Order: sequence, then C-alpha cells, then structure tokens
Amino acid sequence: MPMPIRQDENQPNRRFGIINLVLIGFGALLLFSSFFPNQNMQVPRVPYSLFINQVNDGEVKRAYITQDQIRYELSSTEDGAPSVLATTPIFDMDLPQRLETKGVEFAAAPPKKPNIFSTILSWVVPPLIFILVLQFFARRSMGGGGAQGALSFTKSKAKVYVPDDDSKVTFDDVAGVDEAKDELTEIVDFLKKPQRYTDIGARIPKGVLLVGPPGTGKTLLSKAVAGEAEVPFFIISGSEFVELFVGAGAARVRDLFEQAKKKAPCIIFIDELDAIGKSRSGSMGVVGGNDEREQTLNQLLTEMDGFASTDKPVIVLAATNQPEVLDAALLRPGRFDRQVLVDRPDLSGRKTILEIYTKKVKLSKKIDLDRIAQATSGFAGADLANMVNEAALLAARGKRSEVEQQDLNEAIERVVAGLEKKSRVLQDDEKKIVAYHEVGHAIVGHLMPGGSKVAKISIVPRGMSALGYTLQLPTEERFLNSKEELQGQIATLLGGRSAEEIIFGKITTGASNDLQRATDLAEQMVGTYGMSEILGPLAYDKQGGGQFLGGNNNPRRELSDATAQAIDKEVRSLVDDAHENALNILKNNLSLLENISQKILEKEVIEGDELKEMLSSSVMPEKVLN
Repeated sequence: MPMPIRQDENQPNRRFGIINLVLIGFGALLLFSSFFPNQNMQVPRVPYSLFINQVNDGEVKRAYITQDQIRYELSSTEDGAPSVLATTPIFDMDLPQRLETKGVEFAAAPPKKPNIFSTILSWVVPPLIFILVLQFFARRSMGGGGAQGALSFTKSKAKVYVPDDDSKVTFDDVAGVDEAKDELTEIVDFLKKPQRYTDIGARIPKGVLLVGPPGTGKTLLSKAVAGEAEVPFFIISGSEFVELFVGAGAARVRDLFEQAKKKAPCIIFIDELDAIGKSRSGSMGVVGGNDEREQTLNQLLTEMDGFASTDKPVIVLAATNQPEVLDAALLRPGRFDRQVLVDRPDLSGRKTILEIYTKKVKLSKKIDLDRIAQATSGFAGADLANMVNEAALLAARGKRSEVEQQDLNEAIERVVAGLEKKSRVLQDDEKKIVAYHEVGHAIVGHLMPGGSKVAKISIVPRGMSALGYTLQLPTEERFLNSKEELQGQIATLLGGRSAEEIIFGKITTGASNDLQRATDLAEQMVGTYGMSEILGPLAYDKQGGGQFLGGNNNPRRELSDATAQAIDKEVRSLVDDAHENALNILKNNLSLLENISQKILEKEVIEGDELKEMLSSSVMPEKVLN
C-alpha cells in the first residue's frame, strides 16, 4: 500500500491573485477606451460623394476637417432636417481648392494630442500582460505555485512520504529477505536511538546500497525502514536528476539534501542509482570527459561527504540492479558503506511471501501453499504477487467465490509460459509434430540427471511463439549443478528436435529456442565454469555485465585464433554428445513416445498422476555419453 504524500507547505500567496485582478482591470479599461473612443456629439454620417455634390451645388456653408471625419454645415435646410452632417474623409488633394472655389469657409483641426490615460495604458499594460503570462508558465512548471517557479528545474523532484498508521509499510510486510532485514534493523535502531551508538563511539553507515534482481523488494524494503523508524522518507529515481540544462542535475542533488537536512532525521531513497552513478572512467567515450551525468555524480559524492550531524542523521538508501557498473568512489567506506543483497527468495521465503499476499484475497482452505512455493522456484517477490493476482482474476472470471488450487496452477503457467492462444489453430500435421516434440522433451527430461520433475505436457499454444510446452517443476531447492546435470539439461532441450528426427525424418523451426538455450548453456560450461577437459579450468568469458538482469552473453576475453577455435569445437562436442544421448533415449523408448503422443493428441493436456505413471515405464539405455 503506498504511503501518503505530504502536501507542499508553500501555499500560493494571495498577493498574486490581487495582482492578477489589477492586470485584468487595466486590460478591460484599455479595451473600453479602444472600442468606445468618443460617444459625445454624435452627428449623422453621409457618403463622401454626397458631400462633394453638396459642395459643387453651393449648399455647404462651412466645413471642419479632422483626421477622422469632415463635419460641415449646410446653408439652408428643410424643416426637421439636420443642419450639421459628417462624412469620412478620403485622400483628396483637390478638396481644399474645390472648397475655396465654392466659397466654403473651412478649417483643419490641429494635430490631435494623445490622451494621457491611453498613453499610460499603452505603456503599462503590455509589460504587465507579459509578466502575467510568464508568471502563469512559471507556476505551472512548479506544479501549483511558489515564487521560485521560473527556476523550478533546479528543484528536487523527490516525493516526501510520511508514514501513518493506515498505510505505513513495516518489516512484517516484507518477507523472503530475512538477512537484508537484519542488516537494516541497525539503521532503524539508530534513527530511533542514536545516542546508544554515539555513546560507545560507533559510526552508523551513511549510506546503504540495496542490490539484487528486479522485483525482489528493494523499494518495498526501503519503505519498510522508513515505516519502522517513523521518519520522513524522500524517494526519487536516479533518472529524475538528469536534465537538459547543464548543471540542473547537480542543483537538484543540492536541493534534495538541503530539504532532507531540514527534516532530519530522515531517509533519502534513490532508486536506480546506476542512472547517475556509473563509473566515470571513459565518460562519453573519452577518458576524462565531463558530462552532465558526471557533474551530478560529483555533487552526490560531495553531499554524502558533508553529513556530520549525529543528533539529526540523514541516511541515504539506494537501489540498483547493476552494482558492477557503479563508480568506485560511491562504494568506498564513508559513502555507501554497506551493500545489502536482496536476492530471490528460497523455498521458505516464497512460502512466507505467498502467505502475505494470499491474505489479501479470498483463498480456499484446500490450497496447499507448500506445493505452490515448491513450484515457483526462481520467482521473485513481484512475480509471486503477480501470480496471486492472476489467480484471483481467474477465479473472478470463472465466477468462483474463492481462489482454488487450479487457479494458482493456471496462474503459474501464465507467468512461466504466457497466455493460452485459443485462437491459434494448428493444422493436423503441425499439431502432430508439436505433440511428438513435447513428449520428446518429457521423456528425456524424466530420465536425464539434472532435470526437474515433469509435471505437465501441453500442446495448447501459449505466449508469443510457444506452440506447446513441457512444464518441469523442481523437486528440491538446488544452488549448484554438476557437469553431468548440465549435460542432462542440454539433452532435455534437444529432446524435442530429436523426436522430430526419429518420427518424421526431418526437422522444423519449432526447436529454435531450444537450440539457443542449449548453445548458451554449453558455452557457459566451457567458457565460464571451466568444465572442458581439453581447455582446462580457465575462464574465457568476462564476468560482469547484467548479473542481476539475466544477461548470460558475456563477452570473451582476448583470445588467440587457436583458442577460439578450440572453444567452438568443445561447445560443438558438448551439444553433439547431448544430442546423441537424446536420440538413444528416445529410440530405446519409441513405443512409449508413440503412446504418450497419441494420448496427448486426444486430450491436448496430460498432467498429474496420469503423466507420472506413463513416464515411470521409461527405460534408460545402457549407452549414454558422459
């Protein structure tokens, strides 16, 4: 549950409303004076041609010529007719001579003196209107007001969360990361009772860096620290420091820490620290370069060095998925002193997380959370939350009042394999190929070491491109794999292609993803794990990039041509041996392959005890390459 956001204490000043009213009044007066210049002494207007005819006929006695009109008096008029008329002047050079010839008494008005009031308005109103427009955009850029809106891009965009009883997050809301919670308990205790540490001479870490894969609860854990300590919590993303204007990022860092010092003790949380904290070596491709991001990083380092207050401490928490790219100056003692790993939860952690999230939905009493926790190996906290929500949606769609076990199982498949594509209709020959392909995966995966228990075979299309899938669930939590187990995983991946070769005598494009994963695994065995007898215990891949982001394609070191060829030969050999093992297993269990394939063509899905019983009759051949 999100924490409430503290409202800005700087309320709009009332004087701005008064100024706006004055400006509107001046503008109205200007418009009034422009559209209604003179309303007095209104006289009838006649066409200029009539005026000329009357002059030629000698009917005009006298005329008074101005820039705006010609006002003239007639010699004689009929009863009731006006004696004074007006017309709009037209540029006519012969008019004075014509009036003089006809004996008309005429005079011209002196140059019109400007109205003082109009002059003032013409000089004052435009600048005021410009100020009003500038003020409007400045206040919009600040999001609601304030006298410093014109320079708001230098102000921090951090949101201030103030925990309250209804919405605050505590350590009870965070599960599966017990070690991380223990590390942060000291921070909470220091914020509550700093005297206990200062009396003994201990120095609390100024900064704590939370590292780990996405979705493991780094942001949630930081909010829990703020909730437990009951202090203000500034949260901002690293990307929000980046700005078009040079120096704006550094200014925002300064403003953030100034605000934090005013509200100390408090916590500053910077999410995605790698956005501004990347190593400065080789900035912008040039060693010693100086860009906006580097200036922001330098300012962050300076501000973290400036924390010396013990009575009102400011703790900096940061989160990143890429700790390997951070600048070394950030990670030294005195800045981010402590690095806390927030990893994916283990079996007990996943069960605890499931217990937290299932409390928010109506759950059937028949649900076995232990089974669900075992089936979700590798899931992060966010994955588990999404899975529980998907199960609730499925139950609501099925018009059930409670979430059943089948809803959770379907939700796991949705997260792992994607949505069912019922609209994707396969041809009969394609459906047959997919069936043998998936059964090939299942039989090889059941017999080879390192493979998880085959729980389900389906030929219902799912996700973006999967035409079928074989669901394997781990029987136990494992953190290490031997060479034999990895070879078994490669053979399992190639089981589908091998089944196509045996049954149909040809191969299709359905094994493209299997080949990609098998090749990657073989390259890791040779280049990363040193499992090649020929090349020996050497690491030919550079570790580093994306260890928490799932990046497996590490670049190779500087290698000679002979070594590169040897690596490629070893990778090829591992894949070929696994392919041969898959072929031997399937040829030795050909009748079982036929039986299960025919069964799944009829039912489309085989799972549970039925699948377990069918696979139990499979036999491992004597000739298996190790």
